[in-house]
Amino acid sequence: MDTKELLKKVRKIEIKTRKLSDHIFGGEYHSTFKGRGMTFSEVRQYQYGDDVRNIDWNVTARTNEPHIKVFEEERELTMMLMVDVSGSEFFGTDSQFKNEIVTEIAATLAFSATQNNDKIGLILFSDAIELYIPPKKGRSHVLRIIRELIEFKPQSQKTDIAEALKFLSNVMKRKAIVFVLSDFMTDDYRHNLKIAAGRHDISGIRVYDRHEETMPNLGMVQMQDQETGKSMLVNTASKSIRLGYSKHYNDRVTYFKESFSKSGAGAIDCRVDESYVKKLLGYFKQRG
Repeated sequence: MDTKELLKKVRKIEIKTRKLSDHIFGGEYHSTFKGRGMTFSEVRQYQYGDDVRNIDWNVTARTNEPHIKVFEEERELTMMLMVDVSGSEFFGTDSQFKNEIVTEIAATLAFSATQNNDKIGLILFSDAIELYIPPKKGRSHVLRIIRELIEFKPQSQKTDIAEALKFLSNVMKRKAIVFVLSDFMTDDYRHNLKIAAGRHDISGIRVYDRHEETMPNLGMVQMQDQETGKSMLVNTASKSIRLGYSKHYNDRVTYFKESFSKSGAGAIDCRVDESYVKKLLGYFKQRG
């Protein structure tokens, strides 16, 4: 992709996703995610109804009148976008590939965070960490993230979500809002997810294509695994093979939902031919 075409794509995504974040997600994002905690603001005289636990006993003793400490929520946050760039993300049978929807969702979330003056960082992962962009503020930083999402070429086609979550725990020492965007067609990440969710506010966004859910009966078909690159001749007319495929797929979906639920993390299912706007809004409102 040449520079002119890349900039055109970035601009197109910016226009679409920034409009969404400005008019739809900005307020929902602000009300859904809390700050890192409460910071001291001032000391004032006690008023009826104030929480007695906030009484400042030193000032009270000095003035002979009850005073309380006033705290304000610390609003500035850090958002980390963790995006799966493995081979399975380059799949699509409808109007868009999974990775294109992932890019739009990530951009929308990033612009929503920018409205709140938050920092945004990016982790692109396969079965290794492909790229890490430390959190920063501003539109130009978000545009860089979008450019990477569009044009980045991973070194590996495989997936290891556990390794990505381990990296997150190592580089992010303070609490962050974390969105993991993947099709989650892997397992063995529950332990690392639980550790990361103990420190961060994590949400998993599973992006999938409806044609991945079942294997159609098309007779003998040459198939290629997007992550391993292996090709094989598959008899899709075989009921046992189709049932085996469905079981493998459903087991991964169940693992995703149970892992995030048991870790206290949020989970969203987003099919490429459905509105991710409705899915995200519903999730924000449910949490808020």
